[in-house]
Formats: sequence, structure tokens, C-alpha cells
Amino acid sequence: MAQLFEIHPADPQPRLIAQAAEMIRKGALAAFPTDSAYALGGHLGDAGLLERIRRIRGVDERHHFTLMCRDLSEIATYARVDNAQYRMLKATTPGSYTFILEGTKELPRRVLHPKRKTIGLRIPDHPVVLALLAELDEPILSSTLILPGDAEPLCDAGEIRERLDKQVDLVIDVGWCGCGMTTVVNLVGGVPELVRAGVGPLEPLGLGVD
Repeated sequence: MAQLFEIHPADPQPRLIAQAAEMIRKGALAAFPTDSAYALGGHLGDAGLLERIRRIRGVDERHHFTLMCRDLSEIATYARVDNAQYRMLKATTPGSYTFILEGTKELPRRVLHPKRKTIGLRIPDHPVVLALLAELDEPILSSTLILPGDAEPLCDAGEIRERLDKQVDLVIDVGWCGCGMTTVVNLVGGVPELVRAGVGPLEPLGLGVD
């Protein structure tokens, strides 16, 4: 049975954050809140993590995973970022955006897109996941918690635990955190390309929809 941690959404309890971080370090697959919806994630170095998430999500090896980082310097460690890309990242983070960037050699090859060598990166704007990232002192490899056949991500921790009880190890319950998808922007190639319009507004990106 998945462990359930009830954590205050604005003032997370340090003891519970430390316990959650330790579980993730030891290989736990967690369902946790972000500023757009709940997500699945775990330790970047865990070789079996990707397959567990792929099974739950019903996706293949071409699915872009997202590296959740706590700040821009961490993004720059794991992705190749030029000056123009950095300015866009600085203008829009933290926030409900996922940016597709070319990964660096700091990342295991297994987490990159098999052909493009890219990965999603983002800095979430939620006190609980930011506290978790700070406690871990490293990024979390993640994917939006949307199940096959569902139109929207899971937004209720009770439902997450009920539907994924034997497939995840930890559920962090903060109550409602939103029920949308991030706005996804491909920054590879010099010109920002909107991949998916989501919670993050398009105006700061200089993008619009026809």
C-alpha cells in the first residue's frame, strides 16, 4: 500500500518533507503536487523508474520526461542553454511551463528522447515540491499524472491512492493544486515552438494561437 503524507500546501512540514525525500532517494515512485496538477516522479539515478512510469502512463520510449529543477542554475547543468533561451527561462520561471531542451552529458542517456537527445525541464511554482527539491538537493525526474484513457490529470490525492495504490510508493496530499497541464515549448532550434498550450500563459513567451 502506498504511504500517504498529508502536507500543508503553503507551509510544508520539514519532517514530512525530509521523510519523503529519503524515500525518493531510496527508489520510491511518488505522486506529488505541482503548480498545474499532480505528477509522478522519483530519483534521476533510478534505472527502473522510467519503466514504472511508462507502464502507469501507457507511453513508450519516445515520451518526453521532465526534469523538475529548483532554479535556473540547475537547468543549465542538465541542458544546453544559450543566451536567448536563458532570457526566456528567466522571464517565465518558476511557473507552469515545460521547456524542451537538448540534454547535457550530466544526464543518463536513458532519460533523453532516443533520437533527439532532448528532455523537458521546468521549475515548478509550488511550495511543497520546491521544498522537496531543496531537501533532495537535486532534480526529480517526472511525468504528469494522467492515466491512459483519461482526458485530464488526476487532481485528488485520494483518487490517486485508490487507482495507483499498488503502483506507487508514496502519495503526497496537499489537497487541490490545480488540474491542468503545463504549457510546453520546444526551445531547440532557435525559434520557440509551442508544443502544447496549457496553464502557463502564452504572452510571456511571445507566442499566440491562431
